[in-house]
Amino acid sequence: MGLREWSLGGVLLSPFLLYAVLALLLTGVLRLALTRVGMARWIWHEALFDCALYVCVLAALVALTGQW
Repeated sequence: MGLREWSLGGVLLSPFLLYAVLALLLTGVLRLALTRVGMARWIWHEALFDCALYVCVLAALVALTGQW
């Protein structure tokens, strides 16, 4: 996917928006999986962990889907 802006009703949207939404969904799925497995009890600060997990997932998405 190239980094080209989308025009939606005359409003230009960044393709990074798609990455951000997809990372949010994947973070939710990972967080749910951690809870079901029982590893969530080892998390000391949940909000900090969620933020860090989101940033890591977003960076991984951008790195994996970026053009070389």
